[in-house]
Amino acid sequence: MAQFITLEDAKRLPFWRRPVALLFLMALAMPIAFNTWAALLNNFVIEVADFDGADIGLLHTVREIPGFLAVGVIAIIIFVREQVLGLVALILLGVATMLTAWFPTMGGILTLTMLSSIGFHYYETVNQSLQLQWLKIEDAPRMLGWLMAAGSFATLIAYLAIMTLWETLNLSYNIVYMVGGGITVLIVIFAIVAYPQFEAPTPQIKKMVLRKRYWLYYALQFMSGARRQIFMVFAGFMMVERFGFEVHEITTLYLINLIANMIFAPLMGRAVGFFGERRALGFEYIGLILVFLSYGGVYFMGWGVIVAAVLYVLDHMFFALALALKTYFQKIASPGDIAPTAAVAFTINHIAAVFLPVLLGFLWLVSPAAVFFLAAGMAFVSFCLAMLIPRHPAPGNETIFAGRLPQAAE
Repeated sequence: MAQFITLEDAKRLPFWRRPVALLFLMALAMPIAFNTWAALLNNFVIEVADFDGADIGLLHTVREIPGFLAVGVIAIIIFVREQVLGLVALILLGVATMLTAWFPTMGGILTLTMLSSIGFHYYETVNQSLQLQWLKIEDAPRMLGWLMAAGSFATLIAYLAIMTLWETLNLSYNIVYMVGGGITVLIVIFAIVAYPQFEAPTPQIKKMVLRKRYWLYYALQFMSGARRQIFMVFAGFMMVERFGFEVHEITTLYLINLIANMIFAPLMGRAVGFFGERRALGFEYIGLILVFLSYGGVYFMGWGVIVAAVLYVLDHMFFALALALKTYFQKIASPGDIAPTAAVAFTINHIAAVFLPVLLGFLWLVSPAAVFFLAAGMAFVSFCLAMLIPRHPAPGNETIFAGRLPQAAE
């Protein structure tokens, strides 16, 4: 029988059974399955299923559909606790990853991609809600940085195993997918057994919430989703298609990203707490503008593989500052809005993700450089929006136009 305990009472539990420990455990579990899938994906679909740019765009469009439907989480949490939903979603992600290589056809790959994506996106929606409910506002930037570092550490172990054992043991795609997904499933089963159900102090509204005062947060989420797709879909695909990276080589590149994240994510969390969300996001977007313009130069100017690899690492590092978007919302939100708004924001984040990859897949066939120049434009729009965040966001002071002292607002 499930044990229910408030966050205040949870402070009396051993540290490893407290809410923050569960957040760290989930932060370790998710990346093992998801990034094992992602590390092999480009090579798997090119070598096994003979995908081209249009095919990979279609796959990622299918992958993002559950993100667009993340608002459905609001209906589910009427009947299922957020903590339970998050763990069940992780199991679905793990099982779908395990079965990926069993169906090496367009239909099979798309079906399992859809299932794993449901698990990933519903977990991410619930996880963001739990983080903002369970972490104190003053601790959130620092702890979110450490949670990102923990996820990078888990992925680092997975990538090291792939990089060192892929050729040595002549591993197959099936073996790696089975092991990566299976580890995630085992971790989640342990979490279900070992942890009580934690009760946040403020009950969450279990219906769709759209508030005018959150408009800037919604806009930033939309642009973040559009911009992220270009990196997720085409940056890694470029390394394989243009420069012929093999599995162990692309994994080495991911490995460098992870080490950088482990080192810099906690520092970035502290930077957000010190400099504020506006400056942190502004710095991120300026960096992304330069990176995406340089990506275009790789094709337009014929720059080589070293430049492309350095840009890939810098790109990944800048995205770590996106935690500032979470803390911005935590500061302006009414406590009961966190869960429904997390679901709505996740859907907004994925509006562009549903159609952008497949459309840009066709543009990629004509001009890969144009795809990255478009991304630079998106990063510029994001920068302009970020400049509307006040130095001290709070309810009633959501944008520089608010013109009011911080106070509760609906």
